[in-house]
Amino acid sequence: MAKKKDNLKLMKKSELEKELATLEENARVVRFKAEGSRSKNVKELSAIKRNIARVLTELRKQK
Repeated sequence: MAKKKDNLKLMKKSELEKELATLEENARVVRFKAEGSRSKNVKELSAIKRNIARVLTELRKQK
């Protein structure tokens, strides 16, 4: 997972798409994990969504 915004600018389109797929899978896992029981890290899903938005923004810039 990309930690800094600068790293996203250096990534190629294929790498960004791979990162996006990974983040979406993580978001799905967190959502279903939260269904069954309380999550200890309640801000985890919002952080993942924020990173997804960053990746999508960078993909749109590169088009």
